[in-house]
Amino acid sequence: MQDYNYVWANCFEITLELSCCKYPPTSELQQEWENNRESLLAFIEKVVHIGVKGFVRDAVTGDGLENATIVVAGIAHNITAGK
Repeated sequence: MQDYNYVWANCFEITLELSCCKYPPTSELQQEWENNRESLLAFIEKVVHIGVKGFVRDAVTGDGLENATIVVAGIAHNITAGK
């Protein structure tokens, strides 16, 4: 799903592993949250402003442009603007 969203939906997803146990018991979930809460919040604060965000607009009219292709030199993945 991550690859599909990156290529087709312009969405970059990540997976975070909290421990080596894939299915921790329910009784341990609160402790896993406490163990990782600050790190998760620090990560979110760091990455939330990385990248480009905004609107693609016509230079003359200022109208929004749908399906505009955004190309960045050196990155082999173009982005297509939404509505």
